[in-house]
Amino acid sequence: MPDSESPPAYVFPTVGPELFAALRSAGLRRIVLQVPAGLIRNAHELAGRLHEETGASVTLAARACFGACDFPTRDEALKAEAVVVLGHSPIPNVRLYRPTYFVEMREPGGDPSALAATVDRAGVPARLGLVASVQHLDLVAPLTEALQRTGRTVHIGTGDRRLYYPSQALGCNYTGAESVAGDVDAFLFLGTGRFHPVGLAFAVDRPVWSLDPLQNVLEPPIDRGSLIRRRQLTVARARDALKWGILVSTFAGQNRMPTALALQERARARGRDAEILVFDRLDPRDLEGRALDAYVNTACPRIALDDSDLYPRPVLTPPEFLMALGELPLEPYRFDTYH
Repeated sequence: MPDSESPPAYVFPTVGPELFAALRSAGLRRIVLQVPAGLIRNAHELAGRLHEETGASVTLAARACFGACDFPTRDEALKAEAVVVLGHSPIPNVRLYRPTYFVEMREPGGDPSALAATVDRAGVPARLGLVASVQHLDLVAPLTEALQRTGRTVHIGTGDRRLYYPSQALGCNYTGAESVAGDVDAFLFLGTGRFHPVGLAFAVDRPVWSLDPLQNVLEPPIDRGSLIRRRQLTVARARDALKWGILVSTFAGQNRMPTALALQERARARGRDAEILVFDRLDPRDLEGRALDAYVNTACPRIALDDSDLYPRPVLTPPEFLMALGELPLEPYRFDTYH
């Protein structure tokens, strides 16, 4: 499924014998291990286990990992022959630097009948779109059947080339949900935390309920109107900006230089100055002291949507930038989908 020109991607549900056997059969001598923030506590123990099971030298990538879009670069692990990435599935249109073993950390927990009963008691609309984090994708089919027994119609969307599975959510891409939005009255997100429900609420104009399958806790819909109004205010603050910085990430899965160059041309055509700033992982301190009025971010859209308060100047997404230039209306709000 990954790009045919990329080194191969291998997918495993959990850390276990199947993964260890694949690593041993590859005859690897040096491996770099990358884990998301939620698994850092156990990272050193896991690195030791990989070494014991494979005999390979294991290096632990220390910087934060936000997804399969920012795996270790060649410079971060110069001699590593392969990467083991925990908690993520491949992004099919992202070219890999080296053979990569994706361990999705699938979570088998959750009682479909009990979860469906919780949804039913809450009066969630009958026409539902079901979206899940990769850890809970195994629960999608049995939960769909359980929800259907409550009289609901469940729609599972298939996204674009950036999504590996139907019903899957990425923080930058909810095209699977968008593909069925016209057929549903609400969405049910299956997973933990607010990161994906908030992103989904930006992307679709439907109520987004969130169901934690491990705790069987249903959260009420995200206040989409509040999210959108906050972003519209940020756009309004940037409308008079004359000097723009266009942010471009060097991560393979976040680099949109062609988009940045096109936005630079649009800015100049409107009489604005615009310069391109290149980075790997963006830190708010990197933008301090610059003689710029506002920024447009072409890397992960969640930098602008989730972290804008951390930055000294307004940070917009590309669609919001076009709103600020007057080329797009404020409504309907357009999520910056990374295709």
